[in-house]
Amino acid sequence: MAPLQTPLCGALGIEHPVVQAPVGSVSTPELAAAVADAGGLGMLAMSWRDADAVRDAYEAAATATDGVVGVNVVLDEATGDLSPSACLDACLDAGASVVSFSFGDASPFVDRVHEAGGTAMVTVGSAAEAESAVDAGADVVVAQGREAGGHVQSEVTTMALLPRVVDAVDVPVVAAGGLGDGRGLAAALTLGADGGWLGTRFVATAESGAHEDYRDRLVAADETATRYTELFSRGWPDQPHRVVETEAIAEHAGESPPDTDADEPATVARTPDGDPVERFADLPPLEGMDGDLDSLPHYAGQSVGLADGVPSAAAVVERLVADAAAALSDTADLTR
Repeated sequence: MAPLQTPLCGALGIEHPVVQAPVGSVSTPELAAAVADAGGLGMLAMSWRDADAVRDAYEAAATATDGVVGVNVVLDEATGDLSPSACLDACLDAGASVVSFSFGDASPFVDRVHEAGGTAMVTVGSAAEAESAVDAGADVVVAQGREAGGHVQSEVTTMALLPRVVDAVDVPVVAAGGLGDGRGLAAALTLGADGGWLGTRFVATAESGAHEDYRDRLVAADETATRYTELFSRGWPDQPHRVVETEAIAEHAGESPPDTDADEPATVARTPDGDPVERFADLPPLEGMDGDLDSLPHYAGQSVGLADGVPSAAAVVERLVADAAAALSDTADLTR
């Protein structure tokens, strides 16, 4: 497969301008390593792990590939097992060389990444946020549109947001939100992005930590199947997110987010270790869980209708690059 090279590839040391979004609790070392091995940037969500688990996860991914594995640190103090500062310390101690920051002001943290010899990526939801991130030293900016799955930072669609961010900064820009195949990657590159950030497509892969029912639901969903909501607020209050609308979610449509301080929230599922998962918790269905999985958040973006099976992560990367190259070639033919 011929490489599809952009400035992002040089900035991150990757072969293809494809970034696997950290996808929260669904991210596994196996998934990150598989994407990295295929030439993209594999990512691990770290804010929901304790310090030892951060180090173990990164080591497991990094030792399984010769490619590049990055980590994500959520800067909202309302979530995570560690403070953002402690999480970053654990990531850098583990040897992470690419760190992405989201949902907060990255300016107090970027220099620490650079002092460790690393590259800092910052997710933004507006051109003004992008400028602030670059002023703080961000090496790469991720422009996340409202179409994105999981927790969402922007009110602006990707097509409207991306050109504004590209025009505002002089560092590589990665497009996030609504990308589900090579045509979407090609469109992002045409709008000035240097790469694509895909989450939903990588959740529906063989290496993800998603429960089989979760992956099957993504494959069966169409582009109208998601809902933008704040319903799953236990664990991360007041943060909008996009999920596939299940029957359980439809029953609560229009309700206000539950009181996160309620004394006895109902248990709807259990982890493989037997720990209870409360109704309206922000934890998606993970491999080995049992219970009422329909009541858990099936995070997915509006690109979900493009998830046409559960292939390997490597196959996804290969197809993304090949289809993007073909789409760009077809577009070039229009000007001849």
